[in-house]
Amino acid sequence: MAEQPLPLATHRRVRTHDVDEARTKVGNDLGDHGLRPVDPEIRLDVRMNGMTFDGIGLYSLGYGTEVLITPQPLDKHLLVEIPLIGAAEVSHGRERIVSTPELASVLSLTRPMTMHWAPGHASLIARLDRAALEAHLCKLMGRAPRRPLTFSLGMDLTRPPVRSWLSVVDLLRREAETGGAMLEQPVALRHLEALLMTQLLLAQPSNYSEALSGGQPRVAPTAVERAVDLIEARAAEPLSVEEIAESVGVGARALQEGFRRQLETTPTSYLREVRLDRVHAELAVRDPGTTSVTDVAYRWGFVHLGRFALAYRRRFGESPSETLRHC
Repeated sequence: MAEQPLPLATHRRVRTHDVDEARTKVGNDLGDHGLRPVDPEIRLDVRMNGMTFDGIGLYSLGYGTEVLITPQPLDKHLLVEIPLIGAAEVSHGRERIVSTPELASVLSLTRPMTMHWAPGHASLIARLDRAALEAHLCKLMGRAPRRPLTFSLGMDLTRPPVRSWLSVVDLLRREAETGGAMLEQPVALRHLEALLMTQLLLAQPSNYSEALSGGQPRVAPTAVERAVDLIEARAAEPLSVEEIAESVGVGARALQEGFRRQLETTPTSYLREVRLDRVHAELAVRDPGTTSVTDVAYRWGFVHLGRFALAYRRRFGESPSETLRHC
């Protein structure tokens, strides 16, 4: 079968079968990451083309086989991965999607994440400088952002606003592939980059979407972010919804509504899931001869051990004691 050409073919950056070389060279453009072929018996065939501009890079990337990728959290830039062929499972924090040619992934890189690329999967990747994007956001809002910009993970490529953004990406790609005159004009290039950033900020939901919409910002979205940070930092403490809400400066009902709207859960459920993750992580590394499941559960705030055991099995497919014995 003939090899499918990738976009930006005249701007080759990487071609290798070596895992370490691929990790280093791809990482130079897209950020440090772990890379592991799922089947070590199948040879990696990494192809990456790309071109960089002032605050934007545009790349095409394929690994030729099934791989697991673990990008490191990064405050330098963010990525939009647009599948050209195949699918990839993407997890960022508690968001999980299956990315396809109809659903891109926006990697804010603010939390640990994993990607599982299927065999033959290839993507067109837009890299945006975080400082430039947040400076552009500042201009659009008329004030400096108080928290790092974070986008929703899944980008529906069939939505009209997203299609408008994608048309700007396609224009930039065509100019790069044909040596278009626009790339030789600094003013035109800056305009194109600004349009790309504006369309992304307006098309893709983020923690600043409401501020950009021109209406009065609701308290809940920002409060939810602060509440999530508080829960993850203090999960072992006895926290109630009212205490969390008071700590982030909103009412309990407003916080409940914000969690339902943004995370499709409740503060209590989110806290329980964080605690289950912490228990699982601790049991997985503890010595079963000196560790008590009950002690670990209590330490992470689980008082009703029967309910704890049921919730644990639903989440991890095994009992807490089985996790401990696997150590």
